[in-house]
Amino acid sequence: MYIDDTIAAIATPPGIGGVGIIRVSGKDSFPIVNSLFKSAGTVPLMDRQNRTIQYGTIVDPGTNKTIDEVLVLLMKGPHSYTAEDVVEIQCHGGIVPVRQILKLLVNHDVRMAEAGEFTKRAFMNGRIDLTQAEAIIDIIEAKTEDSLSLAVSQLDGTVSSFVKDVREQLIAMIAHLEVTIDYPEEDIEDVTSQEVREQLEPILKAMDDLLSTANTGRLIRDGITTVIVGRPNAGKSSLMNALLRENRAIVTDIPGTTRDSIEEYMTVEGISLRLIDTAGIRDTQDTVEALGVERARDYINKADIVLCVIDGSTPLTPEEIEILTSVSGLNTIVLLNKSDMAQVVTDEHIKEHGNFTAIERISAKEGEGSAVLSKWVQELVYGGRVKQDNSAMISNVRHISLMEQAKAQVEQALSSIDMGMPVDFVATDLRSAWELLGDITGDTIRESMIDELFSRFCLGK
Repeated sequence: MYIDDTIAAIATPPGIGGVGIIRVSGKDSFPIVNSLFKSAGTVPLMDRQNRTIQYGTIVDPGTNKTIDEVLVLLMKGPHSYTAEDVVEIQCHGGIVPVRQILKLLVNHDVRMAEAGEFTKRAFMNGRIDLTQAEAIIDIIEAKTEDSLSLAVSQLDGTVSSFVKDVREQLIAMIAHLEVTIDYPEEDIEDVTSQEVREQLEPILKAMDDLLSTANTGRLIRDGITTVIVGRPNAGKSSLMNALLRENRAIVTDIPGTTRDSIEEYMTVEGISLRLIDTAGIRDTQDTVEALGVERARDYINKADIVLCVIDGSTPLTPEEIEILTSVSGLNTIVLLNKSDMAQVVTDEHIKEHGNFTAIERISAKEGEGSAVLSKWVQELVYGGRVKQDNSAMISNVRHISLMEQAKAQVEQALSSIDMGMPVDFVATDLRSAWELLGDITGDTIRESMIDELFSRFCLGK
């Protein structure tokens, strides 16, 4: 990591657009851009006030050839994205102008930025912590308003503040415990086991409370994988089309029309759903269809919600009974389809073949199913609770894992107290918890892990 050099990258998506942006960051960003910029005004670029925009042209000093008309935005560190001197050059959004300007910068001792290097510099320079850096990529990848709100909340520091508060409490306890160990001859009041317990129990409860939001946070952040299963011709594709309100899947009277999985994304109650219409599950000699059936079974095992479509107008078939058995005990909603026709299958018939989250009746042909799905998405995500907009929520798998490990260390410290272990054992457990929490914010994390995390970012960010 060459933290002292100046870097640049194209910050807008590749292709043709109205505006292209080249971002430059580093101690020499101002003088380098100044050497390539010809101002249309009377005030030189280097004399412009911070956070102002200057109109002019980028000129190749070697040939005196104008590359493009531009607007140049100056942001002096530490009050910039990277906490370094940053320049953004806004040119016309064609492929050639942005590449020519970037090439000109590289020819003047500017290095091409690595993926995520601007955000990494913001982290390394202390402007943001690791949870906030990860929130930035979550904002970029957000698929719904709720996932965006969750990411913005994390960027605002809800998780950071929680971790910082707990770490401060832990380090104060560790310091008191360790000073009594290291300097027993000093007139320092010993900490009793009861005092340690009284301080640790609220910390443990706070960690429990935050971890209790993990499932909801994960579903909001990553979305819900919803798999539609059933025998051929049960109405799965009709349901898919009804939910999407478009003819995405082919619907015919021929069994086995859907021979492979069809995936689409939709938003229900502010939650992103990855909706998968699978091949009809049955024994088949068709090689392609058999692969589709095998893939359907694999999707079932990974699903957050299984929508099991049963033809309610005809008696249960052996295939349907086998399907019901295979999805029993999962988060399965059985949809008795074709409710616009006389119904033969009862709720009791379904319950004979397993445990299911719910049994609902719909007519996919008539476009029904959305209201049912909406109701159960809310139940899965919020569990009947009212959605809280301002409460702290943990959603990142890395954060959840580290928080669980830290909680286990606090629990171990309490166990050490209960067993009458020496205070240095308790201090060791608490220090482990303190370090694990530091990995969440990046205070104690290894450089190799930091590199891996920032490699997920795009160039120019």
